[in-house]
Amino acid sequence: ASIDYQIMWNRLIAVVEEQAMTLIRTAFSTSVREAGDLSAGLFDRQGRMMAQAVTGTPGHVNAMAESVSHFAREIGAQNIYEGDVYITNDPWKGTGHLHDITVVSPVFRNALHIGYFACTAHVVDVGGRGFGPDAGEVFEEGLLIPISKFAERGVVNDFLIRMIRANVRTPDQTVGDMYSLAACNEAGNRRLQAMMSEFEIDDLDGLSDFIMEASRSATHRAIANVPDGVFRNRMTVDGFEAPVEMVVALTVSGDRIAADFAGTSGMSAFGVNVPEVYTRAYACYGLKCAIAPQVPNNTGSLEPFQITAPEGCILAARRPAPMARMTVAPPVTMSPPANTPGRLVRPVSSSTAIVPQRVRSSSGTVDSSSGLGPFPIATTARSAAISVSSPAMGSGRRRPVASGSPSCIRCSATISSTPSVPRSSVGETRKSKPMPSSRACRTSSRRAGISSSVRR
Repeated sequence: ASIDYQIMWNRLIAVVEEQAMTLIRTAFSTSVREAGDLSAGLFDRQGRMMAQAVTGTPGHVNAMAESVSHFAREIGAQNIYEGDVYITNDPWKGTGHLHDITVVSPVFRNALHIGYFACTAHVVDVGGRGFGPDAGEVFEEGLLIPISKFAERGVVNDFLIRMIRANVRTPDQTVGDMYSLAACNEAGNRRLQAMMSEFEIDDLDGLSDFIMEASRSATHRAIANVPDGVFRNRMTVDGFEAPVEMVVALTVSGDRIAADFAGTSGMSAFGVNVPEVYTRAYACYGLKCAIAPQVPNNTGSLEPFQITAPEGCILAARRPAPMARMTVAPPVTMSPPANTPGRLVRPVSSSTAIVPQRVRSSSGTVDSSSGLGPFPIATTARSAAISVSSPAMGSGRRRPVASGSPSCIRCSATISSTPSVPRSSVGETRKSKPMPSSRACRTSSRRAGISSSVRR
C-alpha cells in the first residue's frame, strides 16, 4: 500500500544517513571527517538511485547516481556475489576526478541480489603530481583505479591494496578511507535488512517503482509551472592559458527542461577540465534547487532534466584530459539575465515568476504535494542566496539565514535566530543551535588569531 511505501521511504532516509555517518566517524582523511566531502545512497538492482543521505555534496551524489550503472555493466550479473565490494576513481565513470573514490557493495537477501549501496569520498592523495592543475594529462594526476573488486565474497584483494599503498604519499589514510567506504556500505546494509524484516518484504522492486514514479511526477508538475521558452546566458571565467567562455541555453518545454552548453570553450591544457558526468551533476543540482527543491533526490526526480555539452569542450572533456581541479563549471540558474539583445530570447513579464516561491513550515517539512508525504525541506533558492557559511562547518555544510535575522554589532555578521533544519535531498544544512552574537565574534576572532584582550 502507498502508506506502507511512504513509511519505508522515510526509513530509507534514516538508513542512508547512518551509512554516511559511519563514513564520517571512521574516515582517515580530514576532507571526509571535517569537510563532509562525501555521498552515500541506496540503489535498486537496476542501478537506479532510490535514496541519498542528507549528508554530502551535490556533485558526488548526482555523479554517483550514474556510476552504479557502470559498475553493474562492467562487473556483470554473473560475477556479483554476496560479500563483494567494488571500487573505482575513474573520472569519466562517476567520480569527476581521481581524488574521489566510489565504492559499491551489492545487497543480497535470501541469497538473491536486490540492490546496491554506494558511497563516494574525497581522499587526500592518489599519487601523481598531487591535488593541483599542473598536469598535462590525467596520467600525471595520480593512480586511476578501473572498476575492480576491492573484495570478493568477503575477501579483500590484497594485491590491489599493495599496489595502491605503493603509489600514494599517504598509504595509511588513502587505504584506510577505502576500508571506511566499505564499512559504511555494510552499516547501511545492516539497517536495510532490519527494515525489510520489520515490513516483511524480500525485495526493493515495488518500493523503488513507487519512489521513482512519485518523484518523477512531482518534478514534472514543478517544471510545468515554469513558462515555456528558451533562456540564454554566458559568462567568462579565468582560465590558465586563456579566459574560458561558458555558454548555456535552457529550453523549457512542457514538463521537461534541457540545458545545452554548446558554444562553451574547448578543453584546457591544464587540470581544470570537467567530465560531462560532473557537468550534468551540478547543472541538475542548480535547476532542481530552483524549481523542485522539495522533491527527493533520486533517479526519478533527475530524469526530467536533460543536460548536454559538446564532446571536447571544457565541460565534457575527453580522455586523457587532466581534471584534478575541475572548479570552472558554472552555476546554472533559472533567473533570466537582463533583457538585452541576444541574451533573453523569450521575454518574461514581472508578474510571471521563473522560480516558484518556496516556504518552510515551522515543523521543517512540506506538504505531500510531491506524492511522497512529508520529508525535510531543502534550502530554498531565496534563503540559499542569503545564507552564510559557518567556519565551524566544512565544505558542503551551510546555515540558512532568514532575511530578517539580526546582525552582530561587532562584526556585522548575520546571526540565525532559529535552528536550521536537517539538510534534504538538495539542501545543504544541518541541525544546529543559534549562536549568540558575542559567541559568534569570539569564535571568528579565535580563528582569525585575534585575542579577546585586543578585541576589547
